Amino acid sequence: MTVLDMLGLAWRGATGNKLRSALTVLGVLIGVSAVIILLAVGTGSSQAVQNRIKALGTNTITVLSRGRFGGGPATTGTQSQAASLTLASVQAIEDPSQAPDVVSVSPVVSTTVTATYGAASYSTSVVGTTPAYLTAEGYTIAAGSPITSADIANRNRVALVGQTVLSNLFTSGENPLGQTIRLGSASFEIVGVLAEKGTSGTTNQDSVVIAPYTAVQDELTGESSSFSQLLVQAKSTKDLNNAAAEVETILATENDTTVADLPFSVINQGTLISTAQSTSSTFTTLLGAVAAISLLVGGIGVMNIMLVTVTERTREIGILKAVGAPKSAILIEFLLEAILLSLIGGGAGVLVGIIGTHFKIEGVTPVIAGYSIPLAFGIAIAVGVFFGLYPANRAASLRPIDALRYE
Repeated sequence: MTVLDMLGLAWRGATGNKLRSALTVLGVLIGVSAVIILLAVGTGSSQAVQNRIKALGTNTITVLSRGRFGGGPATTGTQSQAASLTLASVQAIEDPSQAPDVVSVSPVVSTTVTATYGAASYSTSVVGTTPAYLTAEGYTIAAGSPITSADIANRNRVALVGQTVLSNLFTSGENPLGQTIRLGSASFEIVGVLAEKGTSGTTNQDSVVIAPYTAVQDELTGESSSFSQLLVQAKSTKDLNNAAAEVETILATENDTTVADLPFSVINQGTLISTAQSTSSTFTTLLGAVAAISLLVGGIGVMNIMLVTVTERTREIGILKAVGAPKSAILIEFLLEAILLSLIGGGAGVLVGIIGTHFKIEGVTPVIAGYSIPLAFGIAIAVGVFFGLYPANRAASLRPIDALRYE
């Protein structure tokens, strides 16, 4: 008996009861498509989280002031002391000899005010900073020009407005450049419009006004020698950890403390991405495991149908053995039938899975993982082999005399 003969017998066996075979194929189809779709959801979710983190800035480290540090009861004579981020901190971190992996440092003061232009008003956040902040945070200028170092030094009342602020204060088509808006009770001239940046989590990054920190301190927050935060940009992603260590060492030395007791929160973007990737990987694995269970159920369906098929074709098996068909031929025939059902179900499942990833699921845009299609299809074939082997071996092990006498 040739391989083609066995394939022909397997095909006739699989199509002998079309409804039963179709239901078996459906079970495998659901399992394979579930693996592809759920892994795509996990991958899409992971990429969305990473994109949101990256939208917070490019290779950035954020240093947040925590107020006061030191301590112990007053009776010990040790009093807490003020911990602040100052221009001296900025200059030290900008020094290439102390922080060779740092590109720029942007001091930040921020507040929330009502922006007014004519009869229109809008509540927005105002960020007082330096020109380097735009690059570090990934902002680009859509029109006009950015703030400059001269604006900082001269304490100029100039501002850059985000797209959300622009749409709420100005009518469509109106040129905002050169116009004066009021931020609280202070007047600022618009010199530039920021390109749309979108949202990061729950934060609308287009609902912002960026101005020189000196002008913001003069008019909105009050003069201060300290900043609420520093935005540090590293040379590259691989230099983030080194840059963070350099920043921590400089600040610890400046405040006469140790890195472990540093009175500031140093948030490394690389650490956030790494943590997000780890969490997303676990989430994706769990989704894949759930999908694999459905594929396992489909495999049990294949075994169940093949056992029924062996029982129904017992006399046929006896005839084949009586005319000299070897045990291996019977084994291969029934094994091929199980694999054939799995192949059809796997192929259809891949097609359904690819189609399914074109739809958003709970707000997540699925992204097909490169390994998911061969993985799902490979598992489908393995399911056919594994769950078809026992029924096939059972058929091949029947004694001819018993099979011929079976009613």
